[in-house]
Amino acid sequence: MPGNSRNASKRVTSKKGTARGSGGKNRDSLKGRGKTLPADERPWHKGYSGTEKLPEKTARKQDKERRQAAAEGRAPKIGLPGSKDTTWGRGGGRATGRPMQQRGGKLPNRGPRVAPGRKSNPTREGPELLLGRNPVVEALRAAVPATALYVAQGIDIDDRVTEIVRTAGDKGIPILEISRNELDRMTGGVLHQGIGLQVPPFAYEDFNDLLAAALEQTAPLLVALDGITDPRNVGAVIRSVAAFGAHGVFMTERRAAGITATAWRTSAGAAARVPVSQVVNLTRAIKEAQKAGFTAIGLDADGETDLYELEAAVGPLLVVVGSEGRGLSRLVGETCDLRVRIPMSSDVESLNASVAAAVTLAEVTRRRLYE
Repeated sequence: MPGNSRNASKRVTSKKGTARGSGGKNRDSLKGRGKTLPADERPWHKGYSGTEKLPEKTARKQDKERRQAAAEGRAPKIGLPGSKDTTWGRGGGRATGRPMQQRGGKLPNRGPRVAPGRKSNPTREGPELLLGRNPVVEALRAAVPATALYVAQGIDIDDRVTEIVRTAGDKGIPILEISRNELDRMTGGVLHQGIGLQVPPFAYEDFNDLLAAALEQTAPLLVALDGITDPRNVGAVIRSVAAFGAHGVFMTERRAAGITATAWRTSAGAAARVPVSQVVNLTRAIKEAQKAGFTAIGLDADGETDLYELEAAVGPLLVVVGSEGRGLSRLVGETCDLRVRIPMSSDVESLNASVAAAVTLAEVTRRRLYE
């Protein structure tokens, strides 16, 4: 119509949609993948320093870096495998499998796959996966509650495996046969000997109950751990406690390793027989033990008392073991009745925490038996 400037065919909206940066798309693609691990926890990175099995490709990367650094006269920029504990060993109920009596068929995939060496983030309340034939058989003998037994296909059958399968069947524990690769995935590459037992979180004893039970013994003997952070050391101490007849272990809840699957495995199942307690304040717990009649001795390389002259060994005794690096903390050391040193003839400054505990417990046992 003349005089009408409106064009009905004219586009009134922008051709382009709403501008969207790449961040939104990339963020969506990363959902469910978890946090990015630091280099020293990535098995595929040359800076890997974890305790799990080192992949061949990573070993070649590190070897190449060593040769190149030697040629250039500099320090190699690689990790120190075995120096950082990256084992987690928790099943979390994610593993899949089929009952051993069923043959054939493909294993279903009911959970997210975790690359070997990647850490999972299970809650403290999540189930643990005990690995290795000795820890599993000891846990079953001790009637530790279990929710599933995983057996790798083609496992070498020995007396322990036979006992494990028979005991699990008698207790009504589901027995699942899975591929060795699947068991490797579940454990993050940790040595499992073809067997794994899923159990609820470790049941810690109440400290007062642990103290009362020890006092019922003829010669009470307890061990306290002051800030030990390596679960392998915790497991080794518990194994020594069981071997030398001590009556329990207690440790702090925070800034210290608890009874994880790694500790279970290192203890060779002894954690099933030794009462273990967690306390909020170690110094306060030591004082309570002292009030109950225990003599508290702290292991210290600069201690004033020689272990082999320890007269208090024959009475109620509490052995306090310091952390791997700094030893006894100041308050704990001041609370102890005695600081005890282990005589050594070499130039070695000190012993590993678990070794020092074993030597001390062995000497205490010797004095009690022969003096």
